[in-house]
This record gives sequence, C-alpha cells and structure tokens, in this order.
Amino acid sequence: MNITVTVNGRPYTRDVEPRLLLVHFLRDELDLTGTHWGCDTSNCGACVVWLDEVPVKSCTVLAVMASGKEVRTVEGLERDGELDPVQQGFTECHGLQCGFCTPGMLMTSRWLLDRSPDPSEAEIREAVSGQICRCTGYENIVRSVRWAAEHSSREVAQ
Repeated sequence: MNITVTVNGRPYTRDVEPRLLLVHFLRDELDLTGTHWGCDTSNCGACVVWLDEVPVKSCTVLAVMASGKEVRTVEGLERDGELDPVQQGFTECHGLQCGFCTPGMLMTSRWLLDRSPDPSEAEIREAVSGQICRCTGYENIVRSVRWAAEHSSREVAQ
C-alpha cells in the first residue's frame, strides 16, 4: 500500500505491506532509530511516539493507519538545534541508565508538560505508568521531569 506520513514535519511516501507496524516503518523505512522496539505487545512503552499530537505505542499502530497523519518521534523533540528541556532534565538528573526506555519516557514527559506545565509527582508517575524502566526505579525520572517543568517555565518567562 502506498502511504504518506509526515514525520517530524517532513512528508514521507512509501509503499509498505499493510501489516507493517509504525515502529518498524520509522526504524526500517526511515532510519529513525530513536524510537525503540521492545515488546510488540504494548507493555514496555519504549516505542512511544506522537500520532497527531497524542502519545501512542507505535508497536500497536499499523503504518497504514498513520497515513495522512503527523508523527513526532524523539528525533523531533529538539528545539532549533538545542535539546528540549525534557532531554536536558534526563541528562541533568540522571533519568536514564541503559537508555532503552528513554525515548518513550521523553515523548510521554514532553506531552505531559505541554498539557500540565507544573505537574505533581503523582501526575508524573501516572503519565509514565504505561512504561517500564528496569534500571532507575523511577525516582530520577520523576526528578528529571520536574527539572524540565521548572526550566520550561523559565524559558517561557524569558
């Protein structure tokens, strides 16, 4: 099937098998390997991307379902060549260890902050509850999102 998907602001047209998952389209067809493929069962959350501004687990979405839509991946988080505050927060507060879950955590965290600029710890934990991190115990992830919230609000004020 011929599909056109806008990814990180750029349209891509490809002929794909109808059963191709969005995660594989991004990684294998477009060479955007920041989105990680972890489980194919919607359990781990490493593959979270935005589909028309809504976080989805790309292992549960067929590429053909994204045709005519906008996808944003972790590669599209940067702002004018600079890291997004969420990316900076994960670096500053050691919100990652092995890094496998990080792309999904970043996408979910950015989505949360876009809707709730000053989230509580409970809101942050709820937002990332659909993702598995086997390394950090989530404490540093929560700190990272709080750091990003504080620094995002400073950017807006400037």
